[in-house]
Amino acid sequence: MDKNASSKEYLISDRPAKALVTFALPMMVGNLFQQLYNMTDSVVVGRFVGENALAAVGASYSLTNVFISIAIGGGVGASVITAQAFGRRDYPRMRRSVVTALTAFLVLSVILGAVGLAFSPDIMALLRTPENIMGDAVTYLNIYFLGLPFLFMYNVLSSMFNSLGRSRVPLYLLIFSSLLNVALDLVAVCCLEMGVAGVAWATLIAQGVSAVASFVIFLRELGTYPAGGARFDLGELGNMSRIALPSILQQSTVSIGMMLVQSVVNSFGSEMLAGYSAAMRVENICIVPMSAIGTAMSSYTAQNFGAGKSDRVRQGYRAAYGILAGIAVVLCLVCQLFAEPIISLFMEEGAASQTALAVGMSCTRFLGWFYVLIGLKMTTDSVLRGSGDMTVFTIANLVNLALRVAVAVLFAPRYGIQMVWAAVPLGWAVNYLISFAEYRTGKWRRRGTTEAAG
Repeated sequence: MDKNASSKEYLISDRPAKALVTFALPMMVGNLFQQLYNMTDSVVVGRFVGENALAAVGASYSLTNVFISIAIGGGVGASVITAQAFGRRDYPRMRRSVVTALTAFLVLSVILGAVGLAFSPDIMALLRTPENIMGDAVTYLNIYFLGLPFLFMYNVLSSMFNSLGRSRVPLYLLIFSSLLNVALDLVAVCCLEMGVAGVAWATLIAQGVSAVASFVIFLRELGTYPAGGARFDLGELGNMSRIALPSILQQSTVSIGMMLVQSVVNSFGSEMLAGYSAAMRVENICIVPMSAIGTAMSSYTAQNFGAGKSDRVRQGYRAAYGILAGIAVVLCLVCQLFAEPIISLFMEEGAASQTALAVGMSCTRFLGWFYVLIGLKMTTDSVLRGSGDMTVFTIANLVNLALRVAVAVLFAPRYGIQMVWAAVPLGWAVNYLISFAEYRTGKWRRRGTTEAAG
């Protein structure tokens, strides 16, 4: 092993806390720029087009998040096999897993995009989208579906970079593409006056550029390892699916729950929908650092099992708790102190309704107290996923989803829109407790040792 390759193995050699932070920091910045895509769309249309345009983008947001979650979850799940092969220096299998994942998810993205384009009006009608924003909501969604292959390609490649410990590469690409997206949004809306369609096309173009650049760079990265094994393999697809499918479910839990309760939110009218949409953008940004620690823990777990260093996994898990606590305190303070100016960013100056502003602020401040729960949930889930212990992992996330949907659907129509976000920390907490109970049994450790040997 040459010095360059050895330097990429910090997840299995550096102190656990240092390794996790080294991995997660560029991912945090990168994921923040990832969220900048949709946040920019909302800010630009909200301030330069109007409140109804913000509501139109928000009406389809829960659905688009499902597809983002499928792409991210599939990539993270598939990358476990890649990380394990990398950890034990089985480079032919590493190459085989990469080719298999890219091929499978490209085909899946084309199928999902075609189905989405065919049924987008019906989907938005099922979500009870207000009639006054239906046209713009469908337009935004259709353009989004056209760009689905780029979205999938980029996110799967990002996960593969992460599995090799190269989390800085997706960061640099995201910075570039996010800045490009901001520029294109402003040109499309302010100069070309394309409205909601303009921000949708800006996102598609920026994602396309990022995906192609990522693919070219990843080919060069693979060229630094010994050749051989670069082919699609059905057996490998089966191995990946066993981990990727529950991972997709885990990543999609929040998004599917949001989609199912979106019809409840939509029924309160476009003003409340606008405020809720702004708050959801803030929530997604606040989740970014927690998600980055969770993803770091997944690759850390997989690589250390692959290298035969399972003792380091417990050490890393304990270190993650301290990191999460520090992040949670900062997030809580920001949400309590700056909710009003943050939500105001999404509203047209001087024209924002008090209803929209109040809803956005209330949701943001409430959730600010509970972000530590999703951090604990994601990190514990990631230990189970990285070790291949998927059964309890899946059950925990299904319970999370069921609780969020049940509370929102049953209680929001009776007690108000506040019940929609009151259900969120309840789902996170129960998910964490179930996953933590499984972690305490130690079954994941035996499973991870067996998986790594295969």
